[in-house]
Amino acid sequence: MQLRWLEQTEEQVPTGNAWLTQGERAHLAALHMPKRRADWRLGRWTAKCAVATCFEKPCSLVELEIRAAESGAPEVFRRHAAAPFTISISHRNNAACCAVAERSVEVGCDLEWIEPRSRAFIDDYFTRSEQHLVLNTALADQPLLVALLWSAKESALKALRVGLRADTRSVEVEIPEFSSEPWEHPDSWRPIVVRHSGGKYYGWWRYSERLVRTVVAAPRQPPPVPVPFEGSSIYSEIFGSDNL
Repeated sequence: MQLRWLEQTEEQVPTGNAWLTQGERAHLAALHMPKRRADWRLGRWTAKCAVATCFEKPCSLVELEIRAAESGAPEVFRRHAAAPFTISISHRNNAACCAVAERSVEVGCDLEWIEPRSRAFIDDYFTRSEQHLVLNTALADQPLLVALLWSAKESALKALRVGLRADTRSVEVEIPEFSSEPWEHPDSWRPIVVRHSGGKYYGWWRYSERLVRTVVAAPRQPPPVPVPFEGSSIYSEIFGSDNL
């Protein structure tokens, strides 16, 4: 199975919770902050929609449950049995993404908002090589570059199943096409490499509408393909229901 990618926005999430399992509804009920609840629902909605179409025969969303492993990484279960997929989820500014790969693949994805960052942020979280890259980039392009570097780091740390508990300088990002004006073609996947102590992840990045998207994997994967969710039978089943 080729690496797959799905993005959704908060507006696409149904108002009801019939698509959640009983365990997921219990977890949602324990979240009291409205923003945390909205982000959690958006992430679960996006992940379940992405995974539902990856089976040989599409399944109902309520058959799927996304659980957090001890590391905090999301894991997919179908009718309480582990599904044959690895996923990564990210959400930012009312948008969420999910990357889906075969179980044997290590994968991580991330969304990051493009905004100015301080010199202290760059010094604290980036390696010397990454700092040098930022400081030798045109000032107008630095917010995009910093967002890209940060997003790629988060993707790699998710693939390693350690998240931001690890030092962000323990992984180092390389952008092979940076010198060839990578900002000219938004919304096209371009390669990245993230090195870590155990080897490297190969991945892809793109941006549009002030959001940078990154995904990394090992072994190396082709650019992700969009999940055929809208227009699928599972899409018709969900939105043909009055119970959501």
